[in-house]
Amino acid sequence: MIRLEKRPTPSRFWTWATPILAVLLTMVAGGLMFAALGKNPFLAIKTIFYDPVLGEFAFYYRGQLLVKAGPLILIAVGLAMGFKAGIWNIGAEGQYIMGAIFGAAVGLAFYPAESWVIFPLMVLAGAVGGTLWAMIPAILKVRFNTNEILVSLLLVYVAEQLLAAMALGPLRNPDAAGFPGSRNLQQYPSASNSELFAGTGMHWGVVAAFIAVIFAYILLSRHLMGFHIRLAGQSPRAARFGGVNPTALVVFCMGASGALAGMAGLFEVAGPAGQISIDFNSGYGFTAIIVAFLGRLHPIGILLAGLLMALTYIGGEAAQATLQIPAAAIQAFQGMLLFFLLGLDVLANYRIRLTREGVA
Repeated sequence: MIRLEKRPTPSRFWTWATPILAVLLTMVAGGLMFAALGKNPFLAIKTIFYDPVLGEFAFYYRGQLLVKAGPLILIAVGLAMGFKAGIWNIGAEGQYIMGAIFGAAVGLAFYPAESWVIFPLMVLAGAVGGTLWAMIPAILKVRFNTNEILVSLLLVYVAEQLLAAMALGPLRNPDAAGFPGSRNLQQYPSASNSELFAGTGMHWGVVAAFIAVIFAYILLSRHLMGFHIRLAGQSPRAARFGGVNPTALVVFCMGASGALAGMAGLFEVAGPAGQISIDFNSGYGFTAIIVAFLGRLHPIGILLAGLLMALTYIGGEAAQATLQIPAAAIQAFQGMLLFFLLGLDVLANYRIRLTREGVA
């Protein structure tokens, strides 16, 4: 019989080995899924993981890698701080949407004025929008002890309705003959998040993501707030005796994750997406949860996991175009990463023992 024996302390080896093993198992399970769909599994895996980096058109895909990774890393860094403290913000997608709405509204309010001040104001507005949306579950939690998972998740659907209302109402392009969607911010130089170096995919959102990784690393490893975050996650009771203010911790972690998600939304709407539209949100807020756990809630790990997840996005789009693999299959393939990672995390906390004992 198989028995799980709890380890005295989590295994450092399995903590860092499980993400690698999860990726390998995802390739195997994904290959079986693609085969069941009548596709060549080896060609599908090659298209997803190899072609965007070393394939014939890798020069184009490499630029797109940073475009996709930027918002994932930025959102995941914020989520990871809360997750490490045991604060579960699952609604980053809603905060991402609200950041885009707030930031785009500021940029469009200045149209067609030209000034270098406009884009920084948009970034600030995006951060404020995401923070305000994250404060709703934060305040409800500290005031009424509500479950932040449910509240933040349900607010995503409210944000989606507000997005549709903005695209059809106040932010709709008056020159679009009634079609939904705002003006194209990429055509408005003062409000555009264009590439800093042509062909590289590097824009201000990517720069912000790298800065967030650095600051999060310093905060978690060198700052008193980082110590409080780690202590609250490892031992809530010890944190209370250690003088950690739970209210301040919830507000800080929710606010930081909301601000970073809101900035990611602004950088996306002013850059690759270009406009507020009904289908603007692309699931980055939910995918960033996978990135955070795949990166072991560590800033450097999140950076690498974000690049890997971006690779599945780009390779998945290539597989859809060249192999006619359904988009739902690609989403299932990405979800397998989190499934296997969470399943294998058991090995970090438990040993597997084979015994001859019978069941009474």
